[in-house]
Amino acid sequence: MATRVIGAAGLARDLGRWRDPETDGDAERRPHRPAYLALAEAIRLLIHDGRAPLGVALPSERDLAGTLGVSRTTITSTYSLLREHGYLISRQGSRSTVALPPAIQHDGSKPTRGIMALMAQPELPTIDMTYAAMPAAAELNDAYSIALQGIPSYLGTHGMDPVGILALREALARRYTARGLPTEPEQILVTLGAQHGLRLLLNVLAAPGARVLIEHPSYPNAIEAIRDVGARPIPVPLRPEFPDAGWDLEGLRSTARQTAATLAYLVPDFNNPTGLLLNAEGRAELAAIARDTRMTVIVDESMGELNLSGAPMPPPVAAFAKGSEIITIGSASKSFWGGLRVGWIRTSQPLITKLLGIRSTVDLGTPVMDQLATVHLLENADPILERRREQLRAQRTALLDAVSEELPAWQVTVGAGGMSVWAQLPSPVSTALAATAPNHGVLLAAGPRFGVQGAFERFIRLPFTHPEADLRIAVKSIAAAFDALTPRAADPLQPLTCY
Repeated sequence: MATRVIGAAGLARDLGRWRDPETDGDAERRPHRPAYLALAEAIRLLIHDGRAPLGVALPSERDLAGTLGVSRTTITSTYSLLREHGYLISRQGSRSTVALPPAIQHDGSKPTRGIMALMAQPELPTIDMTYAAMPAAAELNDAYSIALQGIPSYLGTHGMDPVGILALREALARRYTARGLPTEPEQILVTLGAQHGLRLLLNVLAAPGARVLIEHPSYPNAIEAIRDVGARPIPVPLRPEFPDAGWDLEGLRSTARQTAATLAYLVPDFNNPTGLLLNAEGRAELAAIARDTRMTVIVDESMGELNLSGAPMPPPVAAFAKGSEIITIGSASKSFWGGLRVGWIRTSQPLITKLLGIRSTVDLGTPVMDQLATVHLLENADPILERRREQLRAQRTALLDAVSEELPAWQVTVGAGGMSVWAQLPSPVSTALAATAPNHGVLLAAGPRFGVQGAFERFIRLPFTHPEADLRIAVKSIAAAFDALTPRAADPLQPLTCY
């Protein structure tokens, strides 16, 4: 099978302004550092962001040198450094392919650091702000203990149920019904998380080349899943300035008609990364748009239980549907623990039948123990979730206070819930900031990871899922990294990408 190759133009686009501020501009005012170090660090960031997928080959040295306008020697030195640290694998007679260092592959708890830091600095304590997920709820111990007591009744079976155990589907149906969306257990398919559910749906509903509407910004792994099935994500910008919503629903309707899109993936329940919540009126309009344009909308409710505003939640989007135009996916991972790989799809029975046909080629069901633990958590969800929400509120306040003190020029969008805020930087240096931050003891996900076509260089996601003390330290580290980029922030020629 031929190796997939990243084109030089595509890699250059994703790299953005990769040059380190120390190598840009007035050499008399800034100390010199070789360009190959900055380029190697920028490519390393793309690898960790997933924009340079594992196993894919980088462009030839000649092609990349010509596209970036640097010498062939610079590219040769860059690739050599990446190989030295395990980010490229070279085989005789073939291109160098993207990889992760063995220490990172086999020890997921080990924080990754910048190449320049690995070369020149002692080990730094690192706070990983690239993910938005909390430690496990304290009740997980009890949930698994009770699940262990219930497992004997399943041991006489083969244990592989691609639909999901009835007890969990009944618990989920009751919860949907209590939220204003009458649901039967037969409308539920249990999955290995919301991401797994999305991938199953895309395999059935998204033909190669299909256009899939997404909010912009959106969840990075969803964007990659859409691309991975050969479909094309079509962005519709979020507008936080819009009253009571943030969703440009008229823009969504217009885009659906102009592109003839038959599918959309949206996160109206505390959008990741902004935390915005679509109100009830907007949900009714979204369902009407789906009907009018004959577009199926996949609604991701993974963050749906993390309402931090104190105001009542609007009904689920599917409660406004008149047919099967709205499909809902959910997950226990954000609510209870990321290691609890249990999700679900709520949809029509005919579609579940189609999904089961696809699922048998991918996996044979969700682990029974995890499903039983999730049943217990759902039955006791209200007090557990309220404690989780209180913790998130306190941590969000600590993060916002620290940003206000350390980074007063940043403009932060604070949504109604979720696990992160979306911060606008004074200048388009998100990728450079994420590349520099590991040298100051913090890991960040660059803003362009949450969009398409290189958007969001002026934005960065700040999750508030760490303890309050760690968040204050992290913001101080981010401020130190940002201060190192201030010469670039003053560049009046750099174009801005604002949404």
